[in-house]
Amino acid sequence: MTSIVDLPEIVDSLPKEDKELFHRIYRYYVEIGRLKLPEALSDLWECEEQIIVRVTNKITLESTLFNELRANRPMDMVEDEKIPSMECRFCKAEELTAEDIFGRIEGEHCITASNMAKYDYLHAIIIFKDHEPFVCDEEKIRDYLRVAWRWVEKANELDGSAKFPFIMWNCLWRAGASVVHGHAHILLSKEPYAMWEFYDRIRKYYRRGFGSEYFDDLFRVHEALGLGFELEDVRILVHLTPVKEKEIVMIAKDFLDLPNALSRILRWYYDIGVRSFNLAIFLPPIDERDLCLARIVDRGNLKNRTCDIGCMELFAKTSVVSSDPFKLSKSLFI
Repeated sequence: MTSIVDLPEIVDSLPKEDKELFHRIYRYYVEIGRLKLPEALSDLWECEEQIIVRVTNKITLESTLFNELRANRPMDMVEDEKIPSMECRFCKAEELTAEDIFGRIEGEHCITASNMAKYDYLHAIIIFKDHEPFVCDEEKIRDYLRVAWRWVEKANELDGSAKFPFIMWNCLWRAGASVVHGHAHILLSKEPYAMWEFYDRIRKYYRRGFGSEYFDDLFRVHEALGLGFELEDVRILVHLTPVKEKEIVMIAKDFLDLPNALSRILRWYYDIGVRSFNLAIFLPPIDERDLCLARIVDRGNLKNRTCDIGCMELFAKTSVVSSDPFKLSKSLFI
């Protein structure tokens, strides 16, 4: 099976234009990490030679180190990963959660609550009517997004200077969620959040330098490598520089085009055993028509005591992952 260690051969086999586009956006190296094991460990792990692949996006400087062997490293585990199924305060949202000063927005499958410990001054929670956090039904996801947008409109009526929305879904404690009950977050700010502003600058820089849309070319490179797919109006990338494990990127002309793609990807996630994830949806300012971007990552086994983010991610700004995008793309049914 093709894997990330085959990247040099894969790139060399591309048509000339695709190869040039790849090298415009990416650089990489493949090296061998070597070590000596003491005799006591010689039968425990075959790790004296490890293939390390580093891929760096030259435009955004996103950088990822791949080493599949890390998936087999010893982990300190907790005994119980059971997810509480008992009724919680989110099950009685109207009674036991706060509401925004302009009231609640309710859909068929969700209702809003004002976050009592806000990230930003306009911040609500989209509380699912299912206690079960593993939602993948397309119609429910569509309802969550519609309700989120109605909340954005109401929040903008309250503060006309606030026009930069951001949606996120943290599933379970490994992803930073403090409540098991299914829920997402919606924020609106008078300033763009840093990643949206970063993407905006990158796209302008790229267009000035190369005369094309950065995300169009990014998708074309992934498609040429067998890592890019189209589903209706959504372009899907098995990311070549994932920020963490099993990252999928979705590019859409309108965020209400996302429910089908999100449904398929979440169903695939659950099928391969993912139980905790972070999903972020980057939206343009509410008075502009532009693409939206969604990114989702697996946050690891619920039993792991070991955090999946450390100094490499926080300070070196280079992610270390074990999941291989080429192998993932073979199992992603789009």
